Amino acid sequence: MQPHRPLTPFAILIALTIAATSFSPGVAEVKLTNKLATAASPYLREAATQPVAWYPWGKEPFRLAKALDRPILLDIGAIWCHWCHVMDEETYSNPEVARLINDNFIAIKVDRDERPDIDSRYQQAVHALTGAGGWPLTVFLNAGGQAFYGGGTFFPDDRYGRIGFKTLLPRIALAYRQRREVVQSTAEKVQHALAEAQDKALQSGDVSPRIVEAAAQALVEGFDESNGGFGRGAKFPMGSPLELALRLYAEKGDERMLRLATKTLDAIANGGIHDHLGGGFHRYATDPAWEIPHFEILDYVNSQLLVAYLHAYQATQKPTYRQVVEGVVAYTNLVLSDQTRGGFYAHQDADMGPGDDGGYYTWTVKEVKAALSKEEAEVLIRYYGLTDQGNMATTPGRNVLRVVTTPEAIGRGLSQPPAKVQALLASGKHHLREVRDKRKMPLVDRTRFADRNGMMISAYLEAYEVLGRDDLKAFALKSLEFLLSHLRAGDGTLYHAFSQEAAHVPGFLGDHVWVAKALLQAFQVTGETRYLTAARELMDRALRTFWDSAGGGFFDLKSERTDLGPLKRPSKSFEDTGPSSPNAVAAQVLDQLAYLTNVQVYHERAGQLLQAFAGTAPSYGRFAAGYALAVDLHLHPPAHAVIIGSRSDRRTLALWRAALAAFRPGKIVAVYDPASVKPTDLPPAVAGAMRAVQVGGVPQAYICVGDVCSLPTAEPKEVGTLVSTFETARSSARSP
Repeated sequence: MQPHRPLTPFAILIALTIAATSFSPGVAEVKLTNKLATAASPYLREAATQPVAWYPWGKEPFRLAKALDRPILLDIGAIWCHWCHVMDEETYSNPEVARLINDNFIAIKVDRDERPDIDSRYQQAVHALTGAGGWPLTVFLNAGGQAFYGGGTFFPDDRYGRIGFKTLLPRIALAYRQRREVVQSTAEKVQHALAEAQDKALQSGDVSPRIVEAAAQALVEGFDESNGGFGRGAKFPMGSPLELALRLYAEKGDERMLRLATKTLDAIANGGIHDHLGGGFHRYATDPAWEIPHFEILDYVNSQLLVAYLHAYQATQKPTYRQVVEGVVAYTNLVLSDQTRGGFYAHQDADMGPGDDGGYYTWTVKEVKAALSKEEAEVLIRYYGLTDQGNMATTPGRNVLRVVTTPEAIGRGLSQPPAKVQALLASGKHHLREVRDKRKMPLVDRTRFADRNGMMISAYLEAYEVLGRDDLKAFALKSLEFLLSHLRAGDGTLYHAFSQEAAHVPGFLGDHVWVAKALLQAFQVTGETRYLTAARELMDRALRTFWDSAGGGFFDLKSERTDLGPLKRPSKSFEDTGPSSPNAVAAQVLDQLAYLTNVQVYHERAGQLLQAFAGTAPSYGRFAAGYALAVDLHLHPPAHAVIIGSRSDRRTLALWRAALAAFRPGKIVAVYDPASVKPTDLPPAVAGAMRAVQVGGVPQAYICVGDVCSLPTAEPKEVGTLVSTFETARSSARSP
């Protein structure tokens, strides 16, 4: 999030109010009750038994706030969020706190995964007020939905030098009654600051290589040489910087980019952020060395890392990267997917229950020794650096598993051959997993989100391309069919979420572009034009629904939905906040559509989109990596492998597999049957070749970059080489 200058501290507002001791409780004009029991979101349903009279987001709580002249208390969180659980258990379940809320506020609870539009706007507002954000997000609003104060976790009583709700709530209620002009002034300043910040973030400019160069330089300058990753604090495994780095290595042979990507991926794979027994990755690490995670496991984090490790494996052929990929797939297949119907689940919770902090994933030395043979325990204790003291500050004695040494070093210390150490590691991990499987497993949220399913489907199809596993392709396509059957509305737009056997929340820009990306990838691995047609229809719908006709680029939601609070303000962003920004992905999808359909309006729209943010993008550093990647693919067209031959011909299949498996981030692969394809379906440089293939009857492949194509080849090995090297700075070969 781009920093905003915090406004006048709320302490000034509190100082203007009468002391809390003179506060008189509000009169309960109406009996408010908790309205969350039937909510689609499991996060909201989990709060249905709390004594707070929660409302879901909607017109009713805003109507009540105006009718009763009360401020609104807004809680935004997620079921996977540890500190959200803490606040629910300690604060919102406290009877005195609940009474203060119910008598003086209208309380609204929002699931940030279900409503990212609401979350993003109030994150910006609280950041403008305090310089902080995150989850849970606690926001105080006027009846019109404007924020005038906020923060993160609040305990019932004053604690750790921070004000508690029993102190804060009366003061805010009193300020709202007696210092309304100060409250309103603060809310208006927030709105002004946010509008000003968005204007500054939407400066247009020339789409030039300097944008890519600035992002690459930001990766170098922000790279943590000691620990891998970027920055010096908590570490988030964002995929866009890694993908940009690997793209620049593939195209230019930039060894710096390869080194920072592989060092980061090595550190993540060895760190505590990696579930070494289950295979998945936690959301982020609380320390610079990737050792101590927040334990929730989210689908989109794993989709990003799955793609990054696949590309790193292609670039280096390092076996450990393939092992990591297979571990992520094994975890996702087992825990985060519906293998019968298709679709990927949203996330697995961090906690097993109240008061827990990673107990499912962590171990004491005593537990390890009890679970394993003496030889296995000796090796695993060394490998993971386990101690009696543990490395969890919140729960002494418990250890997060993270790799601290090598099998070779353990072998030298124990006078054992490395092969035996490896065998003991494998058997020890297997036995620890058996013990862990008997523990109560953290909750899995089985909501299917359209955008995140699009990400996972794309990642699985990438895994099929690299590993050649037909099961991954089959499940990805099954999941895509589930999305199209269950989350696509009658008018062709998407819903955002599917849970409790129903689709809900009209889809956002991100839903449309990520699913369109998955559809384009499905076309490339199947050759079925229905996927290309569906992707085109989806992006055409997005252009009609979300496109900013005045300034270029896409807004995040439909304009007719902007009727409550900050949703009145359209939002348009190119900044990565976890996954690549939807606008960055949209530019890539539009350009791919242009190459695959020969409809140049898509390329023009991609250019207009990128131009809309080009003036500001260089100042965003690594947080514009997804945008910079889209710029690079726009200015330097991707390798486009065009294979002409029957899809049932084994020679065609061999060329196809070679093109799919080749390392070239951003590549496009298309197979056309000469019996049915029209010349207008092909890139102009290839169209004339179809007649020659029809005469000769031999499947052929052309590799094109822009308007330059290689000579045709019928050799799979040559196809792989050409896809990887044709028209790159790493290869001086240039075929007419």
